[in-house]
Amino acid sequence: MSLHQYIVLPVILLFFHLGACSPGEEESPHESDPHMEHIKMNQHKHDFKPLTPGEIEVFSQKTDSSEIEKVTRTEDEWRGMLTRSEYRILRNEGTELPYRNEYNSETREGIYYCRGCHHPLFTSEAKYDSRTGWPSYWEPLAKISTDYREDNSWFMTRTEVICARCDSHIGHVFDDGPEPTGLRYCMNSAAMIFVPDETQDS
Repeated sequence: MSLHQYIVLPVILLFFHLGACSPGEEESPHESDPHMEHIKMNQHKHDFKPLTPGEIEVFSQKTDSSEIEKVTRTEDEWRGMLTRSEYRILRNEGTELPYRNEYNSETREGIYYCRGCHHPLFTSEAKYDSRTGWPSYWEPLAKISTDYREDNSWFMTRTEVICARCDSHIGHVFDDGPEPTGLRYCMNSAAMIFVPDETQDS
């Protein structure tokens, strides 16, 4: 075995062990402008109105992707609205660090929306602890929540999960999940916005 193989194979095996949610450059703790990054992060949650419980129920039953009003932006527009970390994940198919992310340990009831366009993606009812360090779900909220692309990076073939509305990278899906689907949607917290169900606190 060559020196190159001694180096590459353990790295590949490590990604398989961790769940290998998504490829891309490593997470950087440094942002170019901390003040502006903070403004962008808060702006996401300020700029959209979450669906009501009734609207969520209707959305969850939808199957026709032609009903989706697609969102298209230039890369400059994406850079202007996303933080550096969000852009790296959503637009450059990057990954965040396992366990050190916002929603891996989130247990409240609610809905997870795309951070890029606020499209409904997942419900807490399908979330489970996959022990990989990334938020995981056994199915999307609706058939029109997500779309898929083949990903041949990192010397393997995987199924990339993208937002069905804006085509942003969310994570990957694997066939080692729990029943009833047997699937594990391994997602990046930075690609989503979680809106808790406020009625659970009343």
